[in-house]
This record gives sequence, structure tokens and C-alpha cells, in this order.
Amino acid sequence: MKRPFFTIIVVAYNAGDDLIKTIDSIKTQSFSDYRIVIKDGGSTDGSLEKAAQMLGITSLGESPDKKAKIIKGKDHGIYDAMNIAIESIKEEYGTEISAGEVPGFVYFLNCGDVFSSALVLSKVHEQIMNQIKSLGTTLPAIYYGDIYEMQTGQRVSSVPKINDFACYRNVPSHQACFYDVRLMFRYQFDTVWKVRADYEQFLRCVYVEKAQTVYLKMLIADYEGGGFSETVENRKISEREREQIIHLYLSRSQIQKYDLLRALTLAPVRTKIAQNPKTAGFYNKIKSLIYGRK
Repeated sequence: MKRPFFTIIVVAYNAGDDLIKTIDSIKTQSFSDYRIVIKDGGSTDGSLEKAAQMLGITSLGESPDKKAKIIKGKDHGIYDAMNIAIESIKEEYGTEISAGEVPGFVYFLNCGDVFSSALVLSKVHEQIMNQIKSLGTTLPAIYYGDIYEMQTGQRVSSVPKINDFACYRNVPSHQACFYDVRLMFRYQFDTVWKVRADYEQFLRCVYVEKAQTVYLKMLIADYEGGGFSETVENRKISEREREQIIHLYLSRSQIQKYDLLRALTLAPVRTKIAQNPKTAGFYNKIKSLIYGRK
């Protein structure tokens, strides 16, 4: 099977209309060289059947044009479901990529999240191809942009340069990132991390694989928020896992320096300001100005 330029993975479980909204967002893209892979954990709310009908997926689990498929079956959570989807495309496409071949890119779009416009994939494709042409090579890379938070009504700019401090503090959410398939095939999500497996996987790609990180100054997705990682319990787990993960990739002296900087800049207060719809706009404008100067 020919590897599409984009493979869009959607993990679903009783997502209702959120799944339909997300699929509709993908179908409206002007760029057509993509494939949708839905990994469903056993939905019983009828949403999967609606999505299958929208995509022309037959009882065999795949559309006649091979542009969409559904993988059904139990899993052990969102990251395990993502890994199952990745394994399925490894089997179909193979892992061998010849020199000079454009490898294709994996993108994860959660149920309820949507592309920011119908031109997102077209613009990302254009910028990736321009980057490859300018470098004359296809080194493994992560291309990433910004997201729009529906809850706060604000654009959240990603840091334009991924350095040690950016990796310590935070990295772009997976809704902002397009991963070279080779990175995903080598470094799937480590499910020992309940909430932060995508964070740890990003750092593995940067520090172990030495992947390029390329900032695309554009909106990628509208992020619904309020999901799995944002419950009160999981926010506590998230911070604990972040502290454990950074010790895998940064030195003790780096962490001590960044911990001090984080305390001096009132990180917990800034987080509350960023999450409050009344103050998020001001905060994100300041952050965007700082990033722009950098």
C-alpha cells in the first residue's frame, strides 16, 4: 500500500458527536493525500457506526478507496490505543524508507478537536516540502504549530525554538505536532506514563533520535480541552510525571537552575492566569510577543 503523506489517528470511545465533528473537520481539508485511522475501544453509543457511514467504511473495517479504516478492540487507555494504531500502519506501509523518499507524517487528533481551517494540511504539506527542498535531505523531524483553546477563546503559541528549557517547561501538545513516521515507528508511547506519555515521547525523539524540530507559525487545531489530562486528579499525576521525566533527559544542574527560574517567575500563578478565560488573552499576547522577539 502506498504510504499517504499524512496519517491522521483518532482515538475514540463513546465520543458521541465529538467523533463526528472531528471526522467532518478532516473530510473538509482541501489537501487529499491523507488517511484516517480510527482506533475505537469498544464504543456502544452509535458514534462509531455514524463515523463509518460518513467515511464509507464497510463491514470489513475499511473504505473502498483505502483512505479510512477502523480498528476495533479493547485497549488500556489512550496511549495504548495510539500505539495499536501505529502498529497497524507499520504492518501496512512497512518501515523501510529509501534515501531521499519523503517518509510521511503521523498526526493525532482527539475527538472534539478540529483543524483550524480547511487549508491546514495543504499549508503544512507546503512548508514541509519547502523545508526538505532547502535542506536537500529528509532527516527525521517533528513539525509543529500553534493551537486555539476553545475554553479560553485564545490562540496558544508554541515556543519557536525547542531547547533544554523548552523541554523542561513544556513542549507543544500532540494536536500541534506532525511526526515523521520513522520517529513513531521507533519510539511509540511508553504506557508506564499515565498522563505524560506524549511528553516523554517528544523528549525521546529530541534527545535520543536527535530529531529536527521545525516551528510552523500557523494555527493547526482548535483544542476542545477538559479531557483526560485535565481532571483534578490527572493534573496532579501530570506534574509528578513531568518531574520524573525531565530527570531522564536533563542534568541535575539544569533542573536546579530551571526550577529556580520557574519559582522566580511564579509558574503556578501564570498557569492559573493562562487557564482563566478572563485573563488568558492578555497572558497569551505577552507570551506571543516574547516568542516573536526570540
